[in-house]
Amino acid sequence: MLDASIAPMVFVGLVALAIAGAVYALIMPYISGEREKDKRVQGVTDRTRKLGTIGTDQQSSRKKSVADTLKEIDTRSKAKEKVTLRLQLQRAGLQVTPRDFYIASAISGVLSFAVVYIGMQAPIMGGLVAGFLGAMGLPRWFLSKMVKRRQAKFLGELANAIDVVVRGVKSGLPLNECLQVISRESPEPIASEFREVVEQQRLGVPLSEALERMCDRLPLAEVRFLSIVIGIQQQAGGNLSEALGNLSGVLRDRLRMQMKIKALSAEAKASAMVLGSLPPGVMSMVYLTSPDYIMPLFTTMAGQFMIAVGACWMLTGILVMRKMINFKF
Repeated sequence: MLDASIAPMVFVGLVALAIAGAVYALIMPYISGEREKDKRVQGVTDRTRKLGTIGTDQQSSRKKSVADTLKEIDTRSKAKEKVTLRLQLQRAGLQVTPRDFYIASAISGVLSFAVVYIGMQAPIMGGLVAGFLGAMGLPRWFLSKMVKRRQAKFLGELANAIDVVVRGVKSGLPLNECLQVISRESPEPIASEFREVVEQQRLGVPLSEALERMCDRLPLAEVRFLSIVIGIQQQAGGNLSEALGNLSGVLRDRLRMQMKIKALSAEAKASAMVLGSLPPGVMSMVYLTSPDYIMPLFTTMAGQFMIAVGACWMLTGILVMRKMINFKF
């Protein structure tokens, strides 16, 4: 038990310590600079938040611009789905008019009819079918083959052309000058296509629209990628050399994948070609060696019916094999 005279002194001392602690707690931040530090931290935090808000707004604006650009390009592509004969001739790189193509098709049909009806002495129906195929099927097939071959040559050199643009932009050249370098020094058909883009720019056509026209002449995903990258860079800004460098790497990877798929499917394609060529090959050899033996197939109704059924089954089998050996990537 504490003495009665000491208890008030102890109580006063405890109260004094409490007051001193409270005063120290209130004054210490001002003395040690903690309050100023908190103010600086708060100011930095506020500025960071404001900058983050501005960056988020800019990013949202850029995303909206990219989305609008993609939507506009998609709308244009859907509006131009109809492919005319003139556009097909341009895609094949032929400097002829549709009138010349129709004349050549008519000549091909007449020659096919003459070869089958007069040369092979087939019935009139067989000659008419051969003439129709020679006029409508054979020229279109050759045109399609020329388009695909030209597109394959274009894709084989597109990555190198993009690398020329990347190196030119990094060295300080403007984009238009880089396109002119490609049009002068690249092989065909890269040179002619980019030369067309440069000529359209000289006539006042915007670069994005000129690239859209090139996409119409070359309906390839890789060309569409190039048009989208340049169009987005012109509208939203950004590092063009880095974007085109990434695109060049993607195109090379796609081309490498295409070559790998072609190598893996070569055996299946060879088997399909052998199986598809056996029936007409055997028929031709039999006709050359024993024409009287095979002529009932062409002169009798039953033979013509069998030829028609066999041709339908052959066409079905060829289409099935084509579907099995063609891969999308």
